[in-house]
Amino acid sequence: MTISKPPAALKSTSNGRAAAEATRIEEIFARLAAANPEPETELEFRNRFTLLVAVVLSAQATDVGVNKATRGLFAVADTPEKMLALGETGLAEKIKSIGLYRTKAKNVIALSAALLRDHAGGVPDRFEDLRALPGVGRKTANVVLNVAFGAATIAVDTHVFRVANRIPIARGKSPEEVEHGLMRVIPKLYLHNAHHWLILHGRYICKAKAPLCAICPVLDLCRFNAKTA
Repeated sequence: MTISKPPAALKSTSNGRAAAEATRIEEIFARLAAANPEPETELEFRNRFTLLVAVVLSAQATDVGVNKATRGLFAVADTPEKMLALGETGLAEKIKSIGLYRTKAKNVIALSAALLRDHAGGVPDRFEDLRALPGVGRKTANVVLNVAFGAATIAVDTHVFRVANRIPIARGKSPEEVEHGLMRVIPKLYLHNAHHWLILHGRYICKAKAPLCAICPVLDLCRFNAKTA
């Protein structure tokens, strides 16, 4: 059976749609960049180790809540050695205002030991090595690589997942699917800061229940059916 090639007109239309979508996505990030040229994580940290700990603690918790707990924690334990000296009970006491604090304390003590045992106390700069640490998921590894080492990674939290599917930029049924989609479509110029822009946009403007569409810088580029403006 002979399979005929698609008509040239269909290919042209498809290419035109792809080009238009690429232009739309590029403009979205150009506007987010113009509004916030140098976005940063809102988690407070002192070094790569405390960044890693802060991100682990931030799972199912707010950055504000984590920061309140870690200010006192990092004042006494800002290295793996000091964290181990504090111990699981001492750590749990300092982070008990954070959800799942007992499990997180156990993981932080275990990852501190792993850093000393396997990485001479330093934070590794390879995704696989980070993922092998207790309590470190895909999102945490990508945040650490991005913030601590300047890697062009995408960390998909609830805000990034919502915004990417809602605008949309890259639809997906799982955080990993959205991550891969975003990595494919975001222009390289914007890739390093992209997840910061998406997190902040989702946190302060494109909120879950009541998005502030009236002040959204990409309103005309958004295809969300329930826009409020």
